Amino acid sequence: MSVDTVIVTGGASGVGRALVGRLLDADMTVITCDIDEPGLKSLADEHRGRPLDTHVTDVASHEECDAFMDRVLAAHPGVNGLVNNAGLYLGRPVQDYDDATIERVIAVNIKGPVWLSRRFAAHLLPAERRGTIVNLASVAGEVGSSDALYGTVKAGVIGLTKSNAMNFAPYIRVNVVSPGLIVNTAIADRIPDYRYAEYKRQEQLDGDILPEYVADVCAYLLSDRSRTLTGALLRADNGSYPR
Repeated sequence: MSVDTVIVTGGASGVGRALVGRLLDADMTVITCDIDEPGLKSLADEHRGRPLDTHVTDVASHEECDAFMDRVLAAHPGVNGLVNNAGLYLGRPVQDYDDATIERVIAVNIKGPVWLSRRFAAHLLPAERRGTIVNLASVAGEVGSSDALYGTVKAGVIGLTKSNAMNFAPYIRVNVVSPGLIVNTAIADRIPDYRYAEYKRQEQLDGDILPEYVADVCAYLLSDRSRTLTGALLRADNGSYPR
């Protein structure tokens, strides 16, 4: 992989945790952050002795994002990969959201990736250094969601990807992964039963979508094998909702 030092947000569980392991197996240095301190500790214990740096960070906070990037860039000035994976899904219809929760969902899913991508690009572009950003969206951002706010923010992640692919060219490639229903995650546990059944009904391939499978797509986008891709959306959805 041309990328050798990668930031992965939301690394304590789900796709983020699977991707951390996948990248460490590829002999990369990984810096990850999460609000889940016990989850980060167990991740560090699992990979003890490997080049993994963990930070307790709330990506919904501009101040914490800046402090996190300050620490990362000081300790790992050669960082050349960023995966905006941290996300928040509450599984509510829009009428059940209060204003404070709306602001938090927008901050985690949209503002955090904006702040981190901006700092990452500001570190690489002045020196004309190459790098790669991978964002995590969702099928919900393409076809809608029973949680209208989640569908909205994930559509925003797709838009951010395409725009930053133009903003950061030709030095930083920016792509997005759009998963379907990923089992064994906090999001899957919150999806209403009728929507869970609809996701499964729409899948054209048999077998569940595991965090490790989505992590493989992210790893591909970080690698030279995807050297011609920027502004691209890759689906990891078992062919659900053909579009």
